[in-house]
Amino acid sequence: MAKTKPGRKDLDSYTIKGTNKVVRPGDCVLMRSPESGKPPYVARVEKIEADHRNNVKVHVRWYYRPEESIGGRRQFHGVKELFLSDHFDVQSAHTIEGKCTVHTFKNYTKLENVGGEDYFCRFEYKAATGAFTPDRVAVYCKCEMPYNPDDLMVQCEGCKDWHPI
Repeated sequence: MAKTKPGRKDLDSYTIKGTNKVVRPGDCVLMRSPESGKPPYVARVEKIEADHRNNVKVHVRWYYRPEESIGGRRQFHGVKELFLSDHFDVQSAHTIEGKCTVHTFKNYTKLENVGGEDYFCRFEYKAATGAFTPDRVAVYCKCEMPYNPDDLMVQCEGCKDWHPI
């Protein structure tokens, strides 16, 4: 972790203004977009610090939505899919709207109910180049596309392949 600058102190947590929700490093948060009508940004909190005037800043690692990436949204991207980027930033803690959970792809597909604050991530994304890690994922079905958890799939009893309905 980076060293704290003089006059600043690391905090273990931050309580979201107007709520009783506590954010700690490692938590995922929804951050208010400066453009009204846009959905909140999603970030993972890496560090929380306060300056000598007690202004609280959060060091974050951004998640990108498919439409924010080079190449855009593809057919197999789920509605709640995010990419963990290599884009780090420092923001005012006052822009945090709430907490959310970014699940692994496997855990997301096992959820009984997907809530408004549930997302999933199966790729890391290099913001400057548009490269993904992993650069390949398992494909299903005769269309040879990666699995989209929003599509209902059935397994053919004959060939055992999976097909969207």
